[in-house]
Amino acid sequence: MTEESKYQPLQKYLEKSNTDEITLTFTQIEEIIGDSLPDSAHTKRQWWGNRNKGALQATSWMQAGYTVTKIDLDEKKITFSKSNGAYKVKPAKVEAVGNEVKWNSESIKALRQKMGLTQTEFAMELGVRQQTISEWENGVYEPRRMASKYLSKVAENIKSNYNK
Repeated sequence: MTEESKYQPLQKYLEKSNTDEITLTFTQIEEIIGDSLPDSAHTKRQWWGNRNKGALQATSWMQAGYTVTKIDLDEKKITFSKSNGAYKVKPAKVEAVGNEVKWNSESIKALRQKMGLTQTEFAMELGVRQQTISEWENGVYEPRRMASKYLSKVAENIKSNYNK
């Protein structure tokens, strides 16, 4: 691709950053790219998702070795964190809240990969849309209570099958 994305300056800015984490306001990002962010960046968390296909903005920060780890639409701030040079799946961290597991993007993706399923196949297994799986894995949304319970049951079944 010979034509540069309007987000190329953001990539270069992040590449020059010597910090593991950097928080920028929307205004600062607009100053860096020399252009306005689209309305969807101001109103939709999905716009800030760490997608590796079809999103020029995400490509810019991911190629710089960062992922978006905090999205604050009210304060108009985004936190980028180093991702060891490439967008990689982090080891799954499963948090317990009381007797329930709190599923996060990494643990959902790790479960799906452990099952050897694509997002589409995993979505069919859970009875949700593929887009829902993508949004969970990218931290755009977290599963609601019933979905979390079902994820825990699926994980428990896998664990018991591996322990036989």
